Parts: sequence; C-alpha cells; structure tokens
Amino acid sequence: MNHESYLVRRTQLMDSLEPNSIVVLFAGQAPQKSADEYYDFVPNKNFYYLTGIERDKMIVMLQKFNNRIETLVFIEKPNPVSEKWVGKVMSTEEVQTCSGIQDVYDLGEFTGKFHKAATDCSVDCLYLDLESRGWEAPFTNARNFAKEVSEKYPYLTVRNIFHMISDARVIKTEDEIACIRKAIETTAKGVVSLMQHAKAGMWEYELEAYFDFVLKMEGIQEHAFHTIAASGKNATVLHYSANNCSIPEDSLILFDLGAKVEHYSADITRTFPVSGRFTERQKELYSIVLQAQKDTIKAIKPGAAMKSLNLATRKSLSQSCKKIGLIHEDTELSRYYFHGVSHFLGLDTHDVGNTDCDLRAGMILTVEPGLYIEEENIGIRIEDNVLITEDGCTLLSSFIPKEIEEIEAFMQKGSLKC
Repeated sequence: MNHESYLVRRTQLMDSLEPNSIVVLFAGQAPQKSADEYYDFVPNKNFYYLTGIERDKMIVMLQKFNNRIETLVFIEKPNPVSEKWVGKVMSTEEVQTCSGIQDVYDLGEFTGKFHKAATDCSVDCLYLDLESRGWEAPFTNARNFAKEVSEKYPYLTVRNIFHMISDARVIKTEDEIACIRKAIETTAKGVVSLMQHAKAGMWEYELEAYFDFVLKMEGIQEHAFHTIAASGKNATVLHYSANNCSIPEDSLILFDLGAKVEHYSADITRTFPVSGRFTERQKELYSIVLQAQKDTIKAIKPGAAMKSLNLATRKSLSQSCKKIGLIHEDTELSRYYFHGVSHFLGLDTHDVGNTDCDLRAGMILTVEPGLYIEEENIGIRIEDNVLITEDGCTLLSSFIPKEIEEIEAFMQKGSLKC
C-alpha cells in the first residue's frame, strides 16, 4: 500500500482532534513463548493502519499545536551483535519510505521528546489506544504509559482514541478492498485444493495441509486465523480447531479459513461431502442454510440496520426448519443456530467497529448462516464476504463453489477456474 494512504489517514485523524493534542501509538512486541523463543510478531492494528510499519517496539507520536501537525516516529538503534542473531532492524530510510514519516528518532529519545511536548507546548490532551478485551486482560504498553503519564503529568487529560480509529477503519479504501480481494482469491485456490484431495479416512489436519501448501506457494505468510477443519460431529462446535480426527465415511466437512494479504483478512466457510455427493438429508439441510444466506444477502444495502441481517437469517432458517419438522416454534431455532450472521472484515478477521449501526458503502462484512445438529453429526455453515456499495452489495467471494450441483460436479471432475 502506498505511503500516501497512511499520510491521508493520519491527517484525517488529526484534523478531527482539538488543538494542543498529542497522540501516541505503540507497535507492540511479540510475547515470549518459552526460553529464548517468541511468538510471531503482529503489529498493533491501529498503529499499522496509520503508519504501514510492521516491526516491533516502535512508537509514533503525532502532535497538533498552533494548527500545525507534526509526526515523529521512534525506532530501535542498529545493534551489530543482535543483528548476527535476529537480523537487522528497519533503517531510517526504510521507515520513511514505508510510512511517509520523515522525522525519525532513536527509541531512547521518546521520553525526552514527549516531556518537551507535554511541558513546553501547552498540551491539554493525550490520546492513547486504550483498547481492552476484558477486566482480566493484561496491560498493554499504552495502558502502562497512561498510568505513568497520569502520575507525572496530572494536568494532562488522557483519552481513548481506539474508537475514533475503529470508526475510520470500518469504511474501506480502494487499496484495502484490493488487499481483501486478493486474500479471497488466494483462499479460493486453497478451498479448491481441499475439495480436490478430500477422501474419507484422511485426518482433518492432512486435508488442512493442502490449504496451507497453497498459501505458501502463493507467497502468503499469514493466515487470517487458525483454520477450522471440522468433520462430522466436530462441525457442530462453532470454533472447533483441534483438526485431529479421522474424517468419517459419508460425512460433511466444514472448513472455515482465510488468507491474509498485507494484514487484511479473507474469511470463508465452505461445507462439502467428503465422498463427493450429499446424502438426501445433508442436501435438505444444506439447502436450508444456503437459502438463508441468499435471503440475508438480499437484505444488504446502505441504510439497512446491521442487526436486521441476523433477523433475516433467523426468519429464513426458522421457516425452513419448521417445514421439515426440525423445530416447531421459532424460539427453538437457537438450539441449532446460536451465533450472529455478520461481522466486519478488515485488518482483524472480526474487525473493529460498532455493529449497532446502519450499513454504509465501503463496509465489508461476512454473511455466515449455519445449522449445527449434534444428534445427527451434521454441522453446516456457508460464509462469504460482501462489500457494501452505493446501490446494494457485491459478493466478493461469489466464484467459490457453494451450490449443491456445483460442488458435486466439481468434486467429480476435480477442476475449477478461480
């Protein structure tokens, strides 16, 4: 993505803040896994959204004084000894090229620069990304910094900028949409490979490996999330991810998976018969889920309440399930369908944003109805990714097979253009 995109985002954010404000954002650091091993580093998504930088330990400080905006970024000093073990840190020139930020300083200079701004420039407000996932969530760099600032600079008002950035992230630019399209296209190739190689008796993780192989061959280094490869009864568990069972004869297998491109996610679910053909009962239930998805997609347009989509899904599922005698009252549906139908998609697979909203052009969301019938060892979910447009919506993953005839024909022939 071009560094101009990050400059535009920073400018729009700062223009919305009052004068005499500072914003400080932290890239984060990979947590320790064990001994001398660390988990893979993933940048704080709001830091990345405003900078395009995907290296750890960095700090960006944006200042708004006298109608002038300044942006400073603080990076690690090169360390020749450390470089022999873990490689080089980003250079000043690389940071400037990536982010468009020209004022680059050593990380050790951050506290001095912040102190000067906080004491010399009549700062009234400090904005930090104070996202919290719950009461028990560990403190982030930002929350620790907020505590320290409150003690050392009690006259500063500390505010949470998380929701302001989240609101901006909900509407996707053309560059972001292009990344998600590419992630979906790569995911589709992986789905095709799964369907080509599916056989009863395989282990779920064996079949999953074909998806992983496609991503590697396509140069994709990051999954959107841990793949769900759930066969038979396992597919009735919404977030099953052990993927360590043998695939039963004549069973359905549910794959919920996605690639990431420049940290932007695809999120696709397909359910198909490992034998290549649906049984009559599987076909009956699959048709209900597919119709519910189609009915929900029809309801997607600018101005529609996002919460109304799940109502459309439940109405469709309830009507169909009553027709076949699976339920007798609408309230019984929750036994077999117990999650929402949509979430935002973007830098996070379950992307940020207030879902108590009306849909707007530029939003990307999932549509994923399902039925989970434990007593029959059948779990079915069909998930696609949808872009809201000015006059309706575009199904970004429409080319991935999901019609019954299409799936069966493909699994007999073993080929599909993606």
